[in-house]
Amino acid sequence: MAEILALGLSHYPPLWGPDERMSWIFQRMLTNPRLPDKLKRPDGWPEPARAQWGNDQGTAEAGRHREELVAWFRKTRAALDAFKPDFVLVWGDDQYENFKEDVVPPYCLFAYERFNFATPAGNVWGETDKTWDLAGHPAAAKMLASRLIEDGFDTAYAYKPLHHPLGHAFANAVMYLDYERKGFGYPFVPFAINCYGRKVLAQRGGLPVFDREIGEADWDPPAPSPKRLFDLGAATARILAESPYRVALIASSGWSHAFLTPKNNFLWPDTAADLRMFEALKRADWAAWRNLPAEAVEDSGQQEILNWSCLAGAMSELGRVPKETVFIDTWIFNSTKTFLIAPPA
Repeated sequence: MAEILALGLSHYPPLWGPDERMSWIFQRMLTNPRLPDKLKRPDGWPEPARAQWGNDQGTAEAGRHREELVAWFRKTRAALDAFKPDFVLVWGDDQYENFKEDVVPPYCLFAYERFNFATPAGNVWGETDKTWDLAGHPAAAKMLASRLIEDGFDTAYAYKPLHHPLGHAFANAVMYLDYERKGFGYPFVPFAINCYGRKVLAQRGGLPVFDREIGEADWDPPAPSPKRLFDLGAATARILAESPYRVALIASSGWSHAFLTPKNNFLWPDTAADLRMFEALKRADWAAWRNLPAEAVEDSGQQEILNWSCLAGAMSELGRVPKETVFIDTWIFNSTKTFLIAPPA
């Protein structure tokens, strides 16, 4: 009988590295030649940023940040293990990994037989040759793609990687859910979303460039709207609720990213905008999520929150509210992080 577990987490890349390097994105943004003079030194920053930076470029704060994140990954993994899904579906962004100049779909289901990737070098686990071999669930992925197309969502799908074995939104989610390295045996269905939209090719889904101007004519077409992705998530939940599967639906991403927020000089995320969406999430205000303007997403550097638009739509369709959730803010570690656990009744 179909059952659905809803989960949300972050795939924050610096978490796989050591604490000494966790602030590297912030340090890179400090090299911006257009950065106002007062922001080039800690004495010009807001007090919380100075406190987190400390006298060790954020290393001590990184340890605290890691401790909180890992505690929530453990809690999320415990919920996943207790649920025992037939497969795990993860909504995650593609940052110029498989969505490149040859094709950029709005979203794409990966119906692979298997997924293979390696732990990055210089990781906190000290792994030098760790490779991962995960089972896919092509039957479920193909069924879902077929039903979504029938429901009016022209869903792209793939049977093998085009450029990259597995984007970091998905690989990191697995690595962090298995932070203790006890194994990850759940069949895996990535559902890649073009969250980066106008910056997926122009900015290669990554950090801003400071050595040249990117003009309006250089930007790419936009990402799918929050409304469209909310409805996609709702349709996904509806289809899977009618299936024979026990499924964990996971949104994998941080929310506002400093390097996507020019109004903050790329230094810190738009925490106020994220908190508004977090409060809406806690009270299950799904209208606020469905009606979030695409322009507001870009203005606040919230491109990756679009993965959570899918999850919000799924929860709305299921009549689900969060059982456990947390908002983890930061000034110097690039992005706010949210976790959510919403099991079936």
